[in-house]
Formats: sequence, C-alpha cells, structure tokens
Amino acid sequence: MVSRASISGVASGKWIDRGPNGYREYDERYVDRVNQIRGLLDAGLPTRIIKQILPCLDKPRSIHFPDATPEMLALLTTERDRLSERIDVLVRNRDAMSEYLAEVGQCRAPTP
Repeated sequence: MVSRASISGVASGKWIDRGPNGYREYDERYVDRVNQIRGLLDAGLPTRIIKQILPCLDKPRSIHFPDATPEMLALLTTERDRLSERIDVLVRNRDAMSEYLAEVGQCRAPTP
C-alpha cells in the first residue's frame, strides 16, 4: 500500500475524491503515477529517495533527470546496486525452494 507521506498529492487530497460510499476515487491521470511509486516502494527504494525523484517521474517506467546532480547519480547508483544484491539473494532463495520442491516431489510415493 502506498503511504500518504510518500505521495504528497494524495496526502493533500488534490488527486482524489471520495465516492458516495466513502472510498477514494483516484483521477485516472494519476493511476500510472501511483502504480509507479508503488513499484519503487515494492522494489525497496526508500521514501526519502522517491520523494527526491518524484518530480522526475515523467511517465510509467521512466525516470527522467534533465539536470541530475552528481550526488543524485551517486545515490541512484548506490540504490541500484543495493537492489541488484537483493535480486541476487531472491534468485538464490527461489532456486533453493525449487530444488527442495523437486526433491520432495521425487521422494513422495504416488498416491492411488
């Protein structure tokens, strides 16, 4: 779930309305933005970095920095490397689980 603090527009209420049932109704223009932010959060990017790059999210799956500073590039490089390490661990864990499931599948006696 996207936190209010991570999306200033949503937090301030300018991107959403409330329906008669009280549920939030997001303007269709912002659905891609919300999904992009959720993806960044799910990938493990800290909200402090998302907040910094939020103005640079120009379309889904794209981050555009017309005037990126060396500090921002270094920060993104560090985060990219951290994500790569997480991916490596996840792949190793997935492979270990697959091997375990294959072993269990071979050892199980067939049921009539």
